[in-house]
Amino acid sequence: MKLICSKANLLRGVNIVSKAVPTRTTMAILECILIDASASEIKLMANDMELGIETRIEGEISERGVIALDAKIFSEIVRKLPDSEVVIETDSSFRTVISCEKAKFNIVGKSGDDFSYLPYIEKNESIVISQFTLKEVIRQTIFSIADNDNNKLMTGELFEINDNQLKVVSLDGHRISIRNIELKNNYDHKKVIVPGKTLQEISKIVPGGVEDDVMIYLANNHIVFDFDTTTVVSRLIEGEYFKIDQMFSSDYETKVKINKKELLDCIDRATLLVKEGDKKPIIMNITEGSMELKINSFIGSMNEEIDIEKDGKDILIGFNPKFFIDALRVIDEEEVSLYMVNPKAPCFVKDDQGKFIYLILPVNFNNV
Repeated sequence: MKLICSKANLLRGVNIVSKAVPTRTTMAILECILIDASASEIKLMANDMELGIETRIEGEISERGVIALDAKIFSEIVRKLPDSEVVIETDSSFRTVISCEKAKFNIVGKSGDDFSYLPYIEKNESIVISQFTLKEVIRQTIFSIADNDNNKLMTGELFEINDNQLKVVSLDGHRISIRNIELKNNYDHKKVIVPGKTLQEISKIVPGGVEDDVMIYLANNHIVFDFDTTTVVSRLIEGEYFKIDQMFSSDYETKVKINKKELLDCIDRATLLVKEGDKKPIIMNITEGSMELKINSFIGSMNEEIDIEKDGKDILIGFNPKFFIDALRVIDEEEVSLYMVNPKAPCFVKDDQGKFIYLILPVNFNNV
């Protein structure tokens, strides 16, 4: 095999597919990036058997062929090459020469025959969403997936499609994030659970253009994301997602309208007094026209007042400050509404249009 391409193109491709190289595996071939120049275009590929990424890069193929190169070494070499044309040549024993200007590397590759190509998924109906919207939806929900495997379902996000509505849900047992998106077309009802890892990697490699689309295809066990010159194939998480609808009620005893930035900044300041691992709640004392926020920790205490609009009863309620910060950081609106029933029931952070809902469970505290 012999191919020539610019360092910029090669590095972009390597950075994209590297997201699917496993950190730990017993199969050495999966630690490789596959360069497939066996047809008329150059494809780079990586696959950890749960997530597979393929991207096409521009370049010239002088001699067709396929080679698998150790991902760590190959990406480091490419990163440190001069900004010029790169020539990659391999022989029949998989010895590979990578040269760029005066730099020349000799490394040993592996046969591409042993590589696990991406599974073939029949691409029937595509769900179309803008790159910008997909990236935003992931950013606005991914923080509330569970970060351990105790409950596999919580490590993924529910994608539910009804007509022209996409509903994305994540939860970790203490909070729920929901985003509702209007799609360009109508679709049959579909419901899948996409691994959080897949979504995190996609959000890093999708450019995020408002005018550019992502095509999403659903199969029995897989989901495919197609955008630009890249295809991402991921296994889905099997199982029935949590029935969260019964947790949502339109009843509330207290509604608070508040400036989002003021509330976020105030809680952020309060966390200066909380050490990592401390479980100190932020206490909200909501009265007519005012919300007083208090925190007491081993380091010290803080209290601050914010002007609010309030409907309903006064309430004294405590929360994990991190959960509030995570939700407020991804809300773009200037004002948010908080809905509460009592100090032991969830608080809902919502907008009037129903584009987002964040449910946060309160925590017990001793009112000292």
